[in-house]
Amino acid sequence: MINFAIVGIGHISKKHIEAIQAIPEASLLAICDTNPARLEEFSGICKTYTDLKEMLETLPELDVVNICVPSGAHASLTTLCAQYKKHIIVEKPMALKLEDCEKMIQSAKENGVKLAVVHPNRFRPAIVMLQKQIEEGKFGTLSHANATVRWNRNQAYYDQAPWRGTKEFDGGVLMNQAIHDIDLMLWLMGPVESVQAMATTRLRKIEAEDVAAAVLQFKNGALGIIEAATTIYPKNLEESLAIFGEKASVKISGRTANYIETWDIEGQTDEDRIKVVKEVELDPFGKPGHQWIIEDMVDAIKNNHEPVVSGNDGLAPVKLILAILESAETGKKILL
Repeated sequence: MINFAIVGIGHISKKHIEAIQAIPEASLLAICDTNPARLEEFSGICKTYTDLKEMLETLPELDVVNICVPSGAHASLTTLCAQYKKHIIVEKPMALKLEDCEKMIQSAKENGVKLAVVHPNRFRPAIVMLQKQIEEGKFGTLSHANATVRWNRNQAYYDQAPWRGTKEFDGGVLMNQAIHDIDLMLWLMGPVESVQAMATTRLRKIEAEDVAAAVLQFKNGALGIIEAATTIYPKNLEESLAIFGEKASVKISGRTANYIETWDIEGQTDEDRIKVVKEVELDPFGKPGHQWIIEDMVDAIKNNHEPVVSGNDGLAPVKLILAILESAETGKKILL
């Protein structure tokens, strides 16, 4: 049995709890939050703590800490857990600064622990099918990719907590919402060579950006376009990822990118296409991505392998987003 603890009780922590409880080889040992009131509902489920250091010192049997606090605090908590020889699963984005990401990776390496970053969209059934086609070379030479996030996060969303929308602890639409699709784009298309971008805070009363657009050139020569906004009226409109190559065009879309809108691949018949589309429609969400991540951590510990979404995987989209923001601020093309 692999014992888990969760740090930070909020919306996303519930997904971690549900995932741990669904895995036979995982056990929820403890929950930590600085607000005692948030811990009351868990008093009968597991041990509760208001101090992370106390939890780490009093639970030698603890194996993994899942970090679900505001993004700006990820680095300090990760390095502390690593010093106590605990494996770590950290929510996206892994940090808001490049040096913090690097510090987290280095700390995990120095202390011999595993570091996984939560990018659950990689495990959506449609995305899994798309990745397989690219990996098998069905696209031929990649031409370009497009990631679109047209969502609504109204002012009430940002007013829920004083850290929301801040550059120090939260970030804007790129770090918070579009990072999922940016991760997918990098995973499927490869590393980026350069970026030119614009970003602005157009409608929301926040410090970070609520609208951004970027043009990328990948190291393989392909191009990419990112459009992201939390200003869409009156509700979420679209999340989509499209990949184009000399032999294939695929677009995964919907209000969340779970459904196949276009699936045209050389050599595949109409019957093949219809079969793939219907298979996804029957189960568009699949097993929860958080469960995939946590199950993989259990296996990584038992069989001593790198997590499927490692610290280096988590660093890549943060690095690109920071380059996008630098380009938007300076008006210059940024080389990565």
